[in-house]
Amino acid sequence: MTNILIILSAADKWTRADGSIYESGVWAQEFVDLDEAFVRAGFKVDLASPGGIVPTMDKRSLDPGIVGDVVADRMRAYLDENAARIEKPLVLADIRTAEYDAIVVPGGHGPVEDLYKDPDMGRILVESSRDSKIIAAVCHGPAAFLAARDENGRWPFAGRKMTALSNEEEIEFGTAENAPWLLADALRERGGMFEQGPNWRAHVVKDGNLLTGQNPQSSAPLAEVVIAALR
Repeated sequence: MTNILIILSAADKWTRADGSIYESGVWAQEFVDLDEAFVRAGFKVDLASPGGIVPTMDKRSLDPGIVGDVVADRMRAYLDENAARIEKPLVLADIRTAEYDAIVVPGGHGPVEDLYKDPDMGRILVESSRDSKIIAAVCHGPAAFLAARDENGRWPFAGRKMTALSNEEEIEFGTAENAPWLLADALRERGGMFEQGPNWRAHVVKDGNLLTGQNPQSSAPLAEVVIAALR
């Protein structure tokens, strides 16, 4: 059986440049679109987070005024149906990368608070990259890539094509001005070959085993690309 590990941020906030707190977490649609598609495809899906902490879904991602009634209702229903799994994630430090065929990271602003600097996140990515496993992330999920350093201090994703939430989308969402750093800039500065499509339109970038999506609208298409790669 194909085994997938979805790594979820344990953060429920994003510390802003001025020290203020922005309530955040995991963007529900990005988790649900990915998890639902993988389970439907017949894959075994485990969830993990730093410390095994129960992930917080960003309340904005469940707000009908932001995502619409249909999306909000679908998200809440899926989260309720899968509450037992979501509330008992594996401890990230205990993860044995060899047991999984793919590592997948949804976004929300949580990853730019914790996963981008988590040593276990970095270890898992370095091991997965070395073994050419599928590595996928969407929106702010690619912030996790910043945690990776090989034994020589090199970033394993330098020179690789990738995408993530663009600066323009961060600005349009209203969270760029007081951000301590912007993800697209950080990926470019590290050596990533950053690509982007139109704001809030689905855009997926494939570079070998590295698969990335730009925004929440890209999570379902990214799931299909991951499934195709694993098959």
